[in-house]
Amino acid sequence: MLGAAATAGGLSTYLNLRHTQLTAGRLVAEMDAREDLLTPFGNLHGGCLSAMVDHCLGVVFYPVMPAGCWVATTEFKVNLVRPVSGGVCVAVANIISLGKRSGVARIDITNSGMLVCAAQGTITVMPPKETRQ
Repeated sequence: MLGAAATAGGLSTYLNLRHTQLTAGRLVAEMDAREDLLTPFGNLHGGCLSAMVDHCLGVVFYPVMPAGCWVATTEFKVNLVRPVSGGVCVAVANIISLGKRSGVARIDITNSGMLVCAAQGTITVMPPKETRQ
């Protein structure tokens, strides 16, 4: 599952999101602040950090989900606390709560050891497609 982001396609592949650690309730992921992702002012676009949050919010739940279930982001709140102009962004996602139908996780993103983004979000737990009514 660590390599899943590399083969998922779509935005996670475009952003080159990499899982470096995935355990029950915790995910560590990385993303390079590439030049093509910077705004005209030289800072990483906030949408890139938001996309990283959304990705990590979903993935962190999979190691503790029943087989066949999947998650859908319900909402998330992002605080962009410091600009990023280069280097590697490291996201650490931790599950705060997981019930039968929903879960909550916190995601902190750092760059050069400094907090750049603090986020929290909610997911909806979806049953396997063959058991949905």
